[in-house]
Amino acid sequence: MLNEELKPASEYRVQRSIALRVAEAGNDAFMSQPTQFDNEDEAHYADKSGTYTKGVLQTGIGLVDLAAYASFKRALASGTAMDFEHIVLGGTRTQNGPQGGLAFFQDCPDSSQFSVPPAPPLASEEYAAELIELYWASLLRDVSFVDYATDPTAAQAVAELSALAAYAGPRDASNKVTSALLFRGLFQGEQTGPYVSQFLLKSTNMGALPVTQKYMTNAAGQDFMLSAAEFLDVQNGKAPVNALTASPAPLYLHDGRGLAAYTHSDVLYQAYFIANLVLNSFLSANPAVLNPGNPYAPTQPGAKTQNGFGTMGGPDIASSLAAAASAALNAVWYQKWWVHLRHRPESGGGIVHLMKTGSGGSIQAQLSPTVLNSKAVQASHTKFNSWLLPQAFPEGSPTHPAYPTGHGAVAGACITVLKFFYDGAFKIPTPQVPNAGRTDLVNYVPPAGEPPLDINGELHKLASNISFGHGIHAGIHWRSDTLTSIQLGEAVALSFLRNKVRSYNEKFSVSLMKLDGTQTTISNT
Repeated sequence: MLNEELKPASEYRVQRSIALRVAEAGNDAFMSQPTQFDNEDEAHYADKSGTYTKGVLQTGIGLVDLAAYASFKRALASGTAMDFEHIVLGGTRTQNGPQGGLAFFQDCPDSSQFSVPPAPPLASEEYAAELIELYWASLLRDVSFVDYATDPTAAQAVAELSALAAYAGPRDASNKVTSALLFRGLFQGEQTGPYVSQFLLKSTNMGALPVTQKYMTNAAGQDFMLSAAEFLDVQNGKAPVNALTASPAPLYLHDGRGLAAYTHSDVLYQAYFIANLVLNSFLSANPAVLNPGNPYAPTQPGAKTQNGFGTMGGPDIASSLAAAASAALNAVWYQKWWVHLRHRPESGGGIVHLMKTGSGGSIQAQLSPTVLNSKAVQASHTKFNSWLLPQAFPEGSPTHPAYPTGHGAVAGACITVLKFFYDGAFKIPTPQVPNAGRTDLVNYVPPAGEPPLDINGELHKLASNISFGHGIHAGIHWRSDTLTSIQLGEAVALSFLRNKVRSYNEKFSVSLMKLDGTQTTISNT
């Protein structure tokens, strides 16, 4: 007897579909509505010297024209096209897509139902530690990660960051930052093995197209926004005078400049789509790569006569990555524009410049002496004859607020989707690293006692590689931007996946490891 739901043009099926959508919307509506808190820098500094204002008309370093700022805030308060069109800008650069934060979601809770903690306040020791880390990263942009252990500048960075109680990066068992932990993330597995994730190195195929992960990068020694005039022009949104020079040939990623260059022109979820292709290459050789809870995993009864495709298979994975990435991007845009308005690291460098040149009294925002007296700032001045934070790109940061980061939120969402479909505990087959010339890959030889690399750890590492590439290594995001945004992306993706699986005919329970190391289950049984 034909199931009533399967009859062509079945009214019963249509009603079931509508009921499912209504139930999902109802469930989402009952999700707790968090109170959104910022770090109060906008309220604390009446001249807005501690707030994001890039592209809005500036009257000096760290100083926005207050009438122009009022036009900017009026647009954010009303959300109307007319008010956005009347923001008073200082140059030709436009504000980068603020209205994305106001978009409603069809397939997970609203942007306003997610939250992140306030960013470190400008005068705090946490802010100082993050800015010190950024100065060191700018000095190490052209040093290969494998050379940190012997590089004298890296040694100075490690020593200074270790001594900062407020520094939030990883430390070893003796509470020290080491060259092996420098500029790494905090999540499980990120500190194991090479700095660059296997998912940014392994070759794969996109259909019939071979994919070798050598990337165009930028030539060494290019650092920008080092003069007061150039800095102010960029803050006003004027077109940069300087241009980037590309490296002569593509290379495997191996240093901070390479990761920064990757994120300067990547497609929204490019790294995670390619990671999926790499995982699919693993799957071709070993079906155990699938999450054991997948109804088409080798140990599941459904695998005897079927395979996943539009649900729980290749097309489902690819489309889920795109959908979760889009939702995470809009969620983080809401946080950026309507909650935090955190200024960019380049603005922190601008305050350093003012305070070190005797002009600190021109603005209300004042930094901790920890950063002003740091070895990082002094070393940067010795090299560049400038107190400003060296930027990897002529235009500095994008024209949207820093906190949290879009790259990080997309990362958190996409790696969560991949963990849902694939077994996070699966060991990476034959890990590889670039050779000395960065032109080929060689097998990675781990030190004695190092645990094997697995999918979870390398996905966590991938998320930080991309978000730190766009942040710490480029000089355009703070460490805390990345940490909170990856967690935000995870929360969005989990909500998205829980709603999505309710529509599937297959019944299953899938478990995955969250960023905090705990297990969570997504089920429709």
